[in-house]
Amino acid sequence: MTDALLQELGAILGPQHVLTGEAAAPYLTDWRKLVRGRARFVLRPGSTDEVAAVMRACAAHGVPVVPQGGNTGQVAGGVPGPDGGAVLLSLARMNRVHAIDTENDTITVEAGCVLQAVQQAAEEAGRLFPLSLGAEGSCTIGGNLGSNAGGTQVLRYGNARELCLGLEVVLPDGEVWHGLRGLRKDNSGYDLRDLFIGSEGTLGIITAATLKLFPLPAARCTALAALGSIQGAGRFLGRCRAGFNAALTGFELMSGACLRLVTETYPQQRTPFATLDAPWYVLLEISDAEDEAHGQARLETVLGGALEAGEISDVAVSQTLSQTRSLWHLRESITLALAEDGKCIKHDVSLPASTIPDFVEHTDTALQRQFQGVRSFIFGHLGDGNLHYNVARPKAADDAALHAMQPGLSELVHDAVHALGGSISAEQGIGRIRTADLARYKQPVELRLMRAIKQALDPKGLMNPGVLLP
Repeated sequence: MTDALLQELGAILGPQHVLTGEAAAPYLTDWRKLVRGRARFVLRPGSTDEVAAVMRACAAHGVPVVPQGGNTGQVAGGVPGPDGGAVLLSLARMNRVHAIDTENDTITVEAGCVLQAVQQAAEEAGRLFPLSLGAEGSCTIGGNLGSNAGGTQVLRYGNARELCLGLEVVLPDGEVWHGLRGLRKDNSGYDLRDLFIGSEGTLGIITAATLKLFPLPAARCTALAALGSIQGAGRFLGRCRAGFNAALTGFELMSGACLRLVTETYPQQRTPFATLDAPWYVLLEISDAEDEAHGQARLETVLGGALEAGEISDVAVSQTLSQTRSLWHLRESITLALAEDGKCIKHDVSLPASTIPDFVEHTDTALQRQFQGVRSFIFGHLGDGNLHYNVARPKAADDAALHAMQPGLSELVHDAVHALGGSISAEQGIGRIRTADLARYKQPVELRLMRAIKQALDPKGLMNPGVLLP
């Protein structure tokens, strides 16, 4: 069968786009290098018609398909399993911008478009596409939608789901759903779009999307504030919401340990403070519709009130574009600094914002009691209740010791999240890594409904097997 399928796929795509051996290897390891899979071939289609033809061929031979975007995911959802029975389908060649409609404020792009390229195309048209992630230079729109990516501006604009109006999807049998409608209202039945967004390639392959655009803000104003306690972060967030309303686009919480790790790892990066001795910091940004001066005045008024009330202990307001980029670079370097430090156990959780201070304090204490000496590096999007709760090995331990701790440690963290009505995956998905966790924390009725949807759309189980569903 392998030879026959290889010939068939070569005829569809051209032999140069059916990769094997060393040419296929770069696609088979996840970004964190935790999972290395195996595949019969790596396929690189260049159009929706080619994706559909590939799916028809694979369905006829009973061969599973693993879709892959930029392969920047944190949970190994875009790499195949170890058995080598699947083919990997990379959408990297499908990277065209089809249309920009400035009257309807939409952009239609192929799934392989890199997020940064979509942002730039929107800006050139005088519009904003607000999805923004640390990996935006390499992640793709298909992957963003497949995982319902979040990022730093969810507080104002919502997740990827809220930014998508229409999809084009190739189904497991090769049929194409042409749903690229730029409608903000369509109350004509089940929302098929929402089935595929966040499904991690387990129901079909997103090949194109129609996305929302917004007016470009006249000015962006950024500040870094130091806080004496995590309890103060909630009060400070409330003040900023009241003072800025919809202009508040980012509110990023970072522990002092995170910023100290960044500056120790990358000494060339500077902070606006003489010392980083505060336990917590907030990086906030507002988008002003009038002008820079108006935005700065609003920022200074609200921040001045927070200083007087003791909610923050110090603050630095960016005065130039270069300073703004430097502040955001600090935030975006946390993940890279953690990787330099060694292995860490990552938890991408969401909680009601009001419960986050108690969650952090109680969970930190419980971890030290059970796993003495581990180091917590916590940051996240406080405005939407999303924390990246990372735990690194004790200073004197090695990565193997941390690996031995992982099952019990993650269970402790996730049990605490679940007890407060939170989710074990805020924006990264389930992938291959968290399927057992999903089984532990989802209600049986939720799992039954999810399996029913999977069975209805992919009865042969060919789409991304081993991902998402336990």
